[in-house]
Amino acid sequence: MESSRAGQNGIQQLLAAEQEAQHIVNTARTAKQARLKQAKEEAEKEIAEFRAYMEAEFKRKLEQTSGDSGANVKRLEAETNEKIEHLQTEASRVSSDVVQMLLRHVTTVKN
Repeated sequence: MESSRAGQNGIQQLLAAEQEAQHIVNTARTAKQARLKQAKEEAEKEIAEFRAYMEAEFKRKLEQTSGDSGANVKRLEAETNEKIEHLQTEASRVSSDVVQMLLRHVTTVKN
């Protein structure tokens, strides 16, 4: 009879340990998802700020050259489009590396 109680007690301890482990895993998953969401929001914010900055710079340069001939405006637009294409090319070139870096930092659990 005492052996049966010891067995029951051991089973209860195993069940409690299993529940605790599941709770820890669920908490870690929730924290990971929150960090991924935060990283995405921060990246979107930086992109929006950069886009606004570039548009403001473009408008400023257009205003500076508004008294000039149409050739200067076309030259400025061509330069701006070239810079935008360059930035987009560079962004697409490094975007996978940036995503991998963010995921690596976000998914690394530190105690």
